[in-house]
Parts: sequence; structure tokens; C-alpha cells
Amino acid sequence: MPELPEVEAARRAIEDHCVGKKIVKAIIADDPKVIDGVSLDDFRASLEGKTIVAANRKGKNMWIELDSPPFPTFQFGMAGAIYIKGVAVTKYKRSAVKDDDEWPSKYSKVFLELDDGLELSFTDKRRFARVRSLKNPVSVPPISELGPDALLEPMTVDEFYKAFSKKKIGVKALLLDQSFISGIGNWIADEVLYQARIHPMQTASSISKEDCATLLKCIYEVTEFAVEVDADCSRFPSEWSSKKLLKLAQIVVSILLVGFSIPGKRNLARPLLMGRKSSLSRLVAGLQPLCRTYKRWWELNLQKQQVKGSRSKFRESSITIVMVKTRNQKLKRQKLGNQRGSGVGQIIRELLLTRS
Repeated sequence: MPELPEVEAARRAIEDHCVGKKIVKAIIADDPKVIDGVSLDDFRASLEGKTIVAANRKGKNMWIELDSPPFPTFQFGMAGAIYIKGVAVTKYKRSAVKDDDEWPSKYSKVFLELDDGLELSFTDKRRFARVRSLKNPVSVPPISELGPDALLEPMTVDEFYKAFSKKKIGVKALLLDQSFISGIGNWIADEVLYQARIHPMQTASSISKEDCATLLKCIYEVTEFAVEVDADCSRFPSEWSSKKLLKLAQIVVSILLVGFSIPGKRNLARPLLMGRKSSLSRLVAGLQPLCRTYKRWWELNLQKQQVKGSRSKFRESSITIVMVKTRNQKLKRQKLGNQRGSGVGQIIRELLLTRS
């Protein structure tokens, strides 16, 4: 999901390449789920002939300021993305449009052609984004309901600690609450908690003022650095947990499983491995988003499963064999039971805590 750094990268791209240019053509997708509260004709008319004055952002929301209202406003959802033809803008894995794909993409929801020939498109493959035409975006939901922007409106330590002391929920859940602080999603929350060494389930009110100060510092430093590198994870510091997880996907060379099950993820094994013992690359690829979700705090219930007959028939047993390889170690084989919190969870925690 695009978070503050990804949306800020899109805003900067528009600011750098589109400000001062006139919109000569607008194509709006006939998708009422995404295009919210405005007819296609009215939306098109509100754009064509207007000049782009600025690009603004709060939290995960962005709007393009024109020389007269209303303004197009973008809530990026799960996979919203800005593309400018010929300009490199941060691409999110869930929304990436390949260079050789049709242009504008079939997933384009708003397409703008500017008077110098530059073309801009807002795409959304998963249709969780919302695009609106608003006279004053900051005065109405969802932007009016947002808390202070994590980067542009940092709280003081006293404000942060006072707000935390009143909350009886887990600290990660609080950071994800956009009415409390805006712009933080799963990966930023995981990263800042990892850097601050605070468990995501710890009750916010139980966190000391000193730890609140550390957490606040980590929030600012993580978001600021991610913005500076245009949310390009390959340029993140090696000590960041997200970088360690990329390394983890390379470290795990073989997991001898046909499939595995995780509470709440019952159908994960089948699409990952398709019932083939040789499809290990699919499993490794599937581990990465799971690791991103659970980080070093996860507990997996891994199970060896065998296929009899069709790929859809699984038989569960309690033995898991995991093979991992690091730079300084030979291939290591470990036989594990599926006791909660043991085995592979411990191996992964150790890998994540090993400095690159």
C-alpha cells in the first residue's frame, strides 16, 4: 500500500514536471467505485483548460491545485499510483505498469494531457482508490478528518506522550490510525517500531516518555529518509528491517514443504506452491510479504504437507524441514515440530536481528 513517502514522491513528480502547464485533454474512466461523487462530464469539464498551480499532500492523500476550483483529489488506497510518461516515478509492486504496457494503461482512472505534450495518469489496479473533484479538499473528509502529517506537522515529545498516555490500544494500531497521525501505514509502522525496539502490541499508554521520544524521532527519521530517496527500498539503510527482509528472501534457499498454513491465511499454500515440491521459488517469493507483515515478532505454524492424487488434496503432518543458508554458513538442515513460536519463527527472528 502506498504510504506517505510513495505519495510524496508522486506529489513531487507533479510539482517538478507539471506545474505551470495547461490541461488540454482529460479522460476519466467510467468507474463509479473509484470516481467518487462526480459525473464523468462534470469532472472532465473541471479539468480541461485549467492550469496546474501546485501539488499538495496530507498523509496518504494528494490533490492537484488548479487556477480555479474544483481540484482533483486522490486517495491512493491499496494500489493507486501516479505515472508521468517519460518520467521515473516511484512504482509500487502492486500497481506497477510496465514500460511496454499500453499507454495510458487499461487501469488508468484519470488521464491528463498537458499543453507541452506531457501526459499524466492516475492508475489503480485494485480499485480501492478514490478520486474526487472538490472545491476545498482540506475542509471535507477524508482530509479534514486526518491527524497531523507525520512529516510536515511533527508533534512535540510532550504532545506525543500525552496523546499516548490516553490510549489503551496497541502502539502499532495507534500509529495506523490516520486520525491520530496521518501518513503511516504498515511498513512505516513496522520500521519505526523496529528501530525504536518497541513491540507493536504493547499498549500505547504503557510506553514511557523516553520511549515516546525515541519513537517520535524514529518516525521523523524514517519518513524523511524514505522521502529523500523517493521511497526506493533498494536505497534504504542496511540496518532497516525492510532491507533485512529483502536479504531474508535471498537467504532462504530451500524450504522442503509442499505447502504451509497460517491462522487466517488458510488458502495461502495452494496459490504459492500449486502442489509442487519443486516450486520452491514461489514459496520464497511468498515469504517476503509475510515477513513484511509479521517482522521479527511473527509466530508461524508451519506444517509439512503431502499431495496425493490431485493438487488440491493435502495431508497434514507435524514435521517441518527448513534449510537456510547465510554468507558464512554451510547449508543447515533443521527438523522442527509445529509447536507455536518454535522452529522457523526463531530462525527468522535470528536472521532479522543479524546485522547486514
